[in-house]
Amino acid sequence: MNTLPWLLLVSFSATTAICAEGKIISAGEKVRLLAGDFAFTEGPASDSRGNVYFTDQPNDRILKWSVEGQLSTWMQPAGRANGLTFDKDGNLWACADEKNELWKISTDKKVTVVLKDYEAKLLNGPNDIWIHPNGTVFFTDPHYKRPYWKRGPKEMEECVYRVTANGKQLTRIIADLKQPNGIIGTPDGKLLYVADIGASKTYRYEIQPDGAVAGKHLFCELGSDGMTIDNQGNVYLTGKGVSVFSPEGKRIEQINVPEGWTANVCFGGKDQSTLFITASKGFYGIQTLVRGAGSQ
Repeated sequence: MNTLPWLLLVSFSATTAICAEGKIISAGEKVRLLAGDFAFTEGPASDSRGNVYFTDQPNDRILKWSVEGQLSTWMQPAGRANGLTFDKDGNLWACADEKNELWKISTDKKVTVVLKDYEAKLLNGPNDIWIHPNGTVFFTDPHYKRPYWKRGPKEMEECVYRVTANGKQLTRIIADLKQPNGIIGTPDGKLLYVADIGASKTYRYEIQPDGAVAGKHLFCELGSDGMTIDNQGNVYLTGKGVSVFSPEGKRIEQINVPEGWTANVCFGGKDQSTLFITASKGFYGIQTLVRGAGSQ
């Protein structure tokens, strides 16, 4: 791995605007620029050791930020990968936007195209992804027309899907949202959060034993590009900085980021207590008082 010369942590004056009640960020803690000069960063995901992988989507690469604070290019080309997540076996799942596919990438970087269509119709472009504790994969499929696509107009509505871990059974589970984007679930596998960024709303669903969802509930009046959740059940939404909501849907903290758009977030680092933020041309981090969902 090569350490780039601009990896010094640069502190910004951006701090949390709401912090007393949530107790998410220590007083005085600031968002720090970890790496920059990207085209557009997306899809951060932490492996079991706390290394964080993220995408520089227009430049068609997946990067790795190690727990030692070193940056390297992990895969390039990378299918114009967008959202990422790891399964329990260490495989990296990627929403490969170039050909509207869902990929599973093994630890030795072998790519398996899990799926590319639904009922013989092309997917719009898998965008964000979460894996249930039982291995079921949930992903959003909004339509964002890309200049590099070599395809016709979109072939179906924008939906949320689930797919078995082996990729053999794909099921549409949510089809009534305007533009589903961010998605995250609770570590016990009981709740699923889906952001309808086109309608500026985020919904909570109850995951049924058969993998279906029920009990659609308006969680908050805010959409999101990407999402994560901490070990207290707080939900982190992105767009203008990072907005943190309690499990009851009350905004408890606002983390400002010195970029025009914040795309996604995840927890990582050795103790899973650093919030990593992909925001436009930068990759940021901030130390928190909580840990990622599932951490002890």
